[in-house]
Amino acid sequence: MKVESLTYESVRVRAVLVPLKRKVVSRVGFFDRWPLILIDLQTKEGIVGTSYLEPYLHTSPRYIMPAISDLVEARKGKPLAPMADFQPGRKSLNLIGYEGVAMIANAGIDMAAWDALAKAADVPLAVLLGGTVGSVPAYNSNGLWLTDPGSLHDEAAELAAEGGFDAFKLRLGRDKLADDLLAISQVRAAVGADAKLMVDFNQGLTLGDAIRRCHALDDLGLYWFEEPTPYNNREGYAQLARELRTPLQLGENFYGPRELYRAVTMQAGDYVMPDMMRIGGVSGWLRSVPIAAAAGIEVSTHLYPEVSAHLMRVTETAHWLEWQDWADPILQEPFPVVAGQLQIPDRAGIGIAWDEDAVRRFAF
Repeated sequence: MKVESLTYESVRVRAVLVPLKRKVVSRVGFFDRWPLILIDLQTKEGIVGTSYLEPYLHTSPRYIMPAISDLVEARKGKPLAPMADFQPGRKSLNLIGYEGVAMIANAGIDMAAWDALAKAADVPLAVLLGGTVGSVPAYNSNGLWLTDPGSLHDEAAELAAEGGFDAFKLRLGRDKLADDLLAISQVRAAVGADAKLMVDFNQGLTLGDAIRRCHALDDLGLYWFEEPTPYNNREGYAQLARELRTPLQLGENFYGPRELYRAVTMQAGDYVMPDMMRIGGVSGWLRSVPIAAAAGIEVSTHLYPEVSAHLMRVTETAHWLEWQDWADPILQEPFPVVAGQLQIPDRAGIGIAWDEDAVRRFAF
């Protein structure tokens, strides 16, 4: 049954700590388990909107979850209108800043609200937004961390087989250039010279080291250099973008449309990849990515493969979807990957539902 309008009622917020198939070893930390905040937004009409957040640190839910609950309580009885709620939601917490917890909490609610609206219309989110369901080109981001370079050959072969991938995220930025070169050669030997290697430094280098390392790797046919230095050094990114032949990727740390606009106007990179919880959920994405499209900049995604896939189907300059299966253990039906393409199922809303047995098992 289709419902014409929805009203905020309440929210259920839970935290889980999910084991990772491959440990995350990067410049930003080591993780063998991954925290998720599960959001079930209850409407007066009985439809529940579902979303999740990936807050990185297992301590983060203690700050984000109360903010989500408070924001929904303040909206109780009001119409569910995520595009209209976006800016007021941010302003309601502006005394603690527009970034960080304020944006992340609002983004989680926003994604759940859009899921509820699509369920009320009995259509997939992509269809509600004027697009169609289908497949989205994806690269495998499930491994190739800063581990022993000699071990990456077998791991790369495993990653290729997970979904017929020919594009991969490779983390670099080891202390020695020779170790990064070995990592590249090991992965190339496993997946072939034509495979696309998206290199991520996870902000691990100073600007000077980033200049030296990126120039040293610039002729190796790598697909992009992602965040070689701290994300807020836009002047440094603009310098790198001018000097390098390999395209420069950034954007997972943009908080809202203005951050993306500043990077575009400063020519701080060649590609952008907004992150759902920082850009502001679905509404933040819809407000932000047209800025990149107007400049002819291709847009990829960061984490959140399910909701991001829907948005890529309505993004003018859609590029690559980052695929990682870290939420799969608590989903009833994870989205399948076929020949390197994430397949959006023809289900109402975003298309995710919790495996409650797994949620109880991984609760913390």
